[in-house]
Amino acid sequence: MDFSEPHESKVIRNLLIALLALILVLIIGTVGYRIIGGPEHSWMDCFYMTFITISTIGYGEIVDVSHHEYGRLFTVVIAITGIGVLGYVLSTVTALTLENDLNVTWRRKKMQKKIEQMSDHYIVCGVGLVGGNVAHDLELTGRPFVIIDSDTKDMQRYLESHPTQPYLYGDTTDNDVLLAAGILRAKGVFAVAHDDSTNLVISLSAKQLNPNLRVVARCHDLKNAEKTKLAGADEIVSPDFSGGLRIVSAMVRPNVMNFLDEMLKTESNLRMEESISPTVCMASR
Repeated sequence: MDFSEPHESKVIRNLLIALLALILVLIIGTVGYRIIGGPEHSWMDCFYMTFITISTIGYGEIVDVSHHEYGRLFTVVIAITGIGVLGYVLSTVTALTLENDLNVTWRRKKMQKKIEQMSDHYIVCGVGLVGGNVAHDLELTGRPFVIIDSDTKDMQRYLESHPTQPYLYGDTTDNDVLLAAGILRAKGVFAVAHDDSTNLVISLSAKQLNPNLRVVARCHDLKNAEKTKLAGADEIVSPDFSGGLRIVSAMVRPNVMNFLDEMLKTESNLRMEESISPTVCMASR
């Protein structure tokens, strides 16, 4: 959700202003007590006098102000101003902490409600380099989907450019997380985590929860492909193996590759789709 000026940023700005005001009070108090007390009191003594005044600790007057005409009046002004500013700083920090907790809870509930309303959608398990590209293509072609990842950096990187995307933080192999992502109503699952063992467990869990959905799994090592397929994956894709074949094709059959690239890599939503029979394809927007 996009706001021109989020409330949270206002609170942070107010906190910074309050901190600057507190620093200013400390500086004025330190200089003032230095002038009142004279050179026999160090700058540290003057700073400490200011600190115990605004913090109401009251250990005693480090700098004797009784013999100065306006010394005690200065102390009163510093105390009133400093205590007020310090109180505002503490209240702003408390408000920021509480609002962050409330915002996180509110956003989580809103996101869960949005996911609960989805059906015939896809679930992308892992939004690293491969998962991010999968999600990008699903978005371009207008297909609803939910992303799941336990890696905060990968998730934040994707959400920065797709702030309205339905998502869940969590273990992609956890049945409860998959259920929260609406796997019982989903059309398919992309098991595109970083390692083969995780993708194998995702495939197994997804098929156990919903045998009717289609599972496409990423596999780094081809020796794990058969195991992942036995676990429930309908299709296995090895980016390294497929990438090698495409590199060769780009060299020996460039015209074919140009056509395929247009279908697979264009930023428009033009894609090649299956129609009724798996052997018949059509271009779709």
